[in-house]
Amino acid sequence: MHGVMFWKTDQVLNISTSVQLATSMPPGFQPAQTPDPTAPVTYFPYFDRTYLAVAASLNGGNVLAAFVHMLVQWMADLGLEVEEPTVYSCMIQAAAQQRDTCLTITPTVWGERHLPDQLASVTRISSSDLSLGHVTRALCRGIVQNLHSMLPFQQLKEWGVERVIGSGSALSRNEVLKQEVQRAFPFPVSFGQDVDAAVGAALVMLRRNLNQKES
Repeated sequence: MHGVMFWKTDQVLNISTSVQLATSMPPGFQPAQTPDPTAPVTYFPYFDRTYLAVAASLNGGNVLAAFVHMLVQWMADLGLEVEEPTVYSCMIQAAAQQRDTCLTITPTVWGERHLPDQLASVTRISSSDLSLGHVTRALCRGIVQNLHSMLPFQQLKEWGVERVIGSGSALSRNEVLKQEVQRAFPFPVSFGQDVDAAVGAALVMLRRNLNQKES
C-alpha cells in the first residue's frame, strides 16, 4: 500500500484471490473506540499518526476461478474435456466483445466478513443476456460493484482521493475487469505501476532512514 503512503490522494485497489481497497484517512481522523463488526470498512493505525481505511472483500479472483471451474465441470458432464486456462481465455475474449449488459450478478459466493450469511445472486435475467460474454461481463462488474457497496466511491471523493492505483494478479490479466474498474471509479485509474509489495517495503525503509537522519 505504499502508493497511499507517499501520495495521500491516491487509493490502492488490489484484486487477486480476494479484494482490498485502501486509502489514507485525512489528518485528524479518529475511528470509533469500539469497532463495529457489521461495518464493511476497517481502520488501521498508519504512518504519521494517521489511519488507513480498508474495505476487504472475500470475493475477487476466486469468484472468476469458481465460474471457470463450473464451466469446465459442466462440459465434462456433457462429455467434453477443456482445460481451465482455455475456458478463462475464451470467456474474457467474449466479455471484451460484449461492452455492456443488463444482467446483474451479486458475486458474494463466500459471503463477506461483515455479512457472513450473504449468498450470491443473479437478477435481471433475459433471453438476450445469456451469452458467455454477457455473464462474464456481469460477473466482472459485480465484483467491482460489490466493493462499491462496501465503500461508496463518493465517500472517497469526500476523503480527498484523486487517483486509483490498481494491482493484483486477477486485475492484471483481465482486461474486462480493468474496464469495469475504470467505469466505476470517478477518478483516473493507473494499473500495475510501482505497486509491488517488495517496492513498498523498500520505500518504507528508505523513508524511515531519511527521517532518522533528519532527526
